[in-house]
Amino acid sequence: MNQRKTKSGFVAIIGRPNVGKSTLLNQVLGQKIAIMSDKPQTTRNKIRAIYTNEQGQIIFIDTPGIHKPKSKLGKYMMNLTLTTLQEVDLILYLTDVTEKFGPGEQFIIDQLKSVTKTPVYLILNKIDLVTPEELLPIIDQYRKYYDFTEIIPISALKGNNVSTLLEQIYKILPEGPLYYPSDQVTEHPEQFVVAELIREKILNLTREEVPHSIAVVVESMKPGEENPNTVVIQAVIYVERASQKGIIIGKNGRMLKEIGRQARLDIERLLGSKVFIELWVKVKEDWRNREHLLKDFGFFEEEDI
Repeated sequence: MNQRKTKSGFVAIIGRPNVGKSTLLNQVLGQKIAIMSDKPQTTRNKIRAIYTNEQGQIIFIDTPGIHKPKSKLGKYMMNLTLTTLQEVDLILYLTDVTEKFGPGEQFIIDQLKSVTKTPVYLILNKIDLVTPEELLPIIDQYRKYYDFTEIIPISALKGNNVSTLLEQIYKILPEGPLYYPSDQVTEHPEQFVVAELIREKILNLTREEVPHSIAVVVESMKPGEENPNTVVIQAVIYVERASQKGIIIGKNGRMLKEIGRQARLDIERLLGSKVFIELWVKVKEDWRNREHLLKDFGFFEEEDI
C-alpha cells in the first residue's frame, strides 16, 4: 500500500517592521507563539513556526523587520534576515497596504533581486482597511519593480484569504517528509517563548527608547515546591541605563507588577497551568553594542562573532 505523499519546506516571511508578520504566524497556527507590538523591531530572532495539515508541513521563518541598523544588535538582525533568504524554498514579502510605497520597500526589493532562484510571493496585508478600488493601484505599483511569482491580498488580523495563501504555498513546495511532529508548532524551547511574552508586555507598556533597550532572560522554570502543578518562573529584565530601570519598576513597583500580571495570563494559556513569576531588573550598559552580552542573551551563535 502506497504512503500518502506529503509536501514540506521552509518559507521566510520578510517585510518592513510592523507590517504584520507575527500576526500572520499567530493566525495560521491558531495560537500565540510570536509576540506582537506596534513598536518597530519587535522580532529580534528568527522565529520558526510549524504548520502541519493533511497536505504536509510548512516551516515558517519569521525574520526581523528589514531596517537600517544603528547598533551591533541591529546589524545582527539584518544579517539574519538577508542570510535566511538564501536558505528557503519560498519567500513571502509582506507589505502593509495602508502605507505608501517608499524607500523602505525599494530597499527590500533591491535585496530580493539578489535572490535569483527562490520564488517570491507578494502578500498585501491589511486589506480589511482599504477598498478593492484602492488595492488595484497598489498591486500595479509593486509589479513595476519586481516580477512576483504570486500576489495575494490578505488580512492577517481578520484571517481573510489566509487559507488561500496556505494553498498557494503548498502548490510550490516540493514533496518531502514531515520535519517535526505534527503537533509541534515551534522549535523554540518554552523558556524562549516565555521570555518573548514578557518582553511583549514591556513593549506595549513603555514608550520612546525604553522598549528597544530591553532584553529578557528566563533563568529558571520549574514546578513549585509547595504546589507541583504551578510553574515558578524566574526572569531578569536587562536595561541599558539606571533611569530605564526606574521606569520598568515604576512607582512603588507598579509597572513591574503590571508587566508580570499581563505576562502571567499569556504564559498560563501557553503552558496550560498556573504560573508564578518573579521578575528582576538589572542594568547592563549599552548591551546592544557588546558582543559578549548579545551572545549571553541568545542573539549570536559562535560563528556570528
